[in-house]
Amino acid sequence: MENKETILIIDDELPIRRLLDITLGANGYNIILSVNGHEGLVDAATHNPALILLDLGLPDVDGQEILVQLREWYQKPIIILSVRNSEEDIVKALDNGANDYLTKPFRAGELMARIRAALRIVTKSDDNNLFEFGSLQIDTHNHVVKKNNDLVKLTATEYTLLVLMAQNAGRVLTHQYILKEVWGYGYVEQPQYLRVFIAQLRKKIEDEPSKPKYIITESGIGYRFSE
Repeated sequence: MENKETILIIDDELPIRRLLDITLGANGYNIILSVNGHEGLVDAATHNPALILLDLGLPDVDGQEILVQLREWYQKPIIILSVRNSEEDIVKALDNGANDYLTKPFRAGELMARIRAALRIVTKSDDNNLFEFGSLQIDTHNHVVKKNNDLVKLTATEYTLLVLMAQNAGRVLTHQYILKEVWGYGYVEQPQYLRVFIAQLRKKIEDEPSKPKYIITESGIGYRFSE
C-alpha cells in the first residue's frame, strides 16, 4: 500500500511496538520506534513525524512530561496510548496538548480511524480563513457560516465556539479548555454554559442534532469536532 506519513511510536512495551509496527505498516505508514521518552524526543526532533503515538508509562520519564516537552515545539497530532484510564489522567493529557487518548488494550480498527481523523487535512484557502467540512463552510475573514450554501445565523458566542472547535478539528477539547477559551478563566467550573451552547450550535449546523456528525461528545471529557 502506497503512503504517506511517518508515525513515531514512543512505547517501552515490545508486544505493543510489534503490533503497531505491523498494523501501521500494513496500512502504508512509515514507522519509527522509540523505547523511552528521551529517545522519543530525539526521534521527534530528528524525523519530524506526521503523528506521534505516545505511551504514558515510560521507564525513564513520565509520558505526561514528555507530552509537555513535545508541545513546546511540536504542533502535529499526538495520540496517547495508555493503560491509565482514569478521567484525571485523560483530562490532564488532553489539557497538556494531546489530540486524542486511547486506553490499552485497544482495537486496531479504532486506532486506525483515530489516526486517519487526526491526519485529515482540513480544507482551507491559501489565507487560512476558510474551513470546509462537507456541507459546512466557515469563513473567518467575513465571519460567515454556511451550510449547503445557506447562511447560518449564529450569536457571537456560538460563532466563537464553532471557530475554536473547527480550528482544532479532530482534537478532543476538554470542557475546561473550551470554557477558558470562550468565556474566560472565571467560567472553567461552569459546564452548564457549554452544554447550553453546544445544544444550540448543534441545532443550527447538524442535520440530526440528536445524532451529531460534527460536534461529537467525549463522555466526561469534552468534545471533538469531526468532519
